[in-house]
Amino acid sequence: MISIKPNEVSPAKLQSYLQSAIAPRPIAFASTVDKNGKPNLSPFSFFNVFSSNPPILIFSPARRVRDNSIKHTLINCNATHEVVINIVNYDMVQQMSLSSTEYPDGVNEFLKSGLTQIPSDIVKPYRVAESPVQFECKVNEIISLGNEGGAGNLIICEVVKIHINESVLDENGVISPEKIDLVSRMGENWYSRAKMGLFEVEKPIKNLGIGVDTIPDFIKKSTVFDRNDLGKLGNVEALPTSEEITIFVKQNFTIKGVLSSDDAQKIHLKAKEYLNTNDVSSAWKMLLAKEI
Repeated sequence: MISIKPNEVSPAKLQSYLQSAIAPRPIAFASTVDKNGKPNLSPFSFFNVFSSNPPILIFSPARRVRDNSIKHTLINCNATHEVVINIVNYDMVQQMSLSSTEYPDGVNEFLKSGLTQIPSDIVKPYRVAESPVQFECKVNEIISLGNEGGAGNLIICEVVKIHINESVLDENGVISPEKIDLVSRMGENWYSRAKMGLFEVEKPIKNLGIGVDTIPDFIKKSTVFDRNDLGKLGNVEALPTSEEITIFVKQNFTIKGVLSSDDAQKIHLKAKEYLNTNDVSSAWKMLLAKEI
């Protein structure tokens, strides 16, 4: 067994040990607005429920390890003392992950991730319509745990209204663990799905993904692709070039018949096969081959 003192390893290494060992962790998909009302949406896995009467949730936006900067969510909570915590299930996990991309201040992560913002009843931040359970919260207190990169900031939230999608309730009106299909965070790229087990979600690229909002409508409106597919497609830095698509088609003889059929459904189903194996680049080339 190895033994480690926290000050003997780098903050990044220590963070990796902590996140991999203390898991699975529920995900707080936090929606806030800045002082001018502009929305922000970001997930946090340092999160849990700590009291039922009063109903208290706590999550912690940590300072970034690499440069000690703080996140927009923390700035907004300090400014407005309001937040909506949206619960994440499997159907939206890729879009949730995409929303964690560090877009510049003022960019709407609802649009980039392809999620739907709907008004709250009591607080100003928007709710995520696709989330099965949404908690409107007032921020009671924010406790800083340090000033160095990796230091957390405990945001203590009191729930003032709960919204529950009836589709996750059983015949007794209780939330069904199978129907809600929750996901939780592990270390590195790993997640856990309550009714399936471990799976990977590729982290958003260091450069900015194009976002779901820039995906062509003929793809977004297709009945073949689900929200997770769109999240994967939105997590690319740039679309393939015409030259890259041409090379792809020439090298893959099996797809020529699909492309020559002019059947959009068949093309989308083939692209879906690539997405199912996380080959997003080939999926994009398949989808755009008819466009060049």
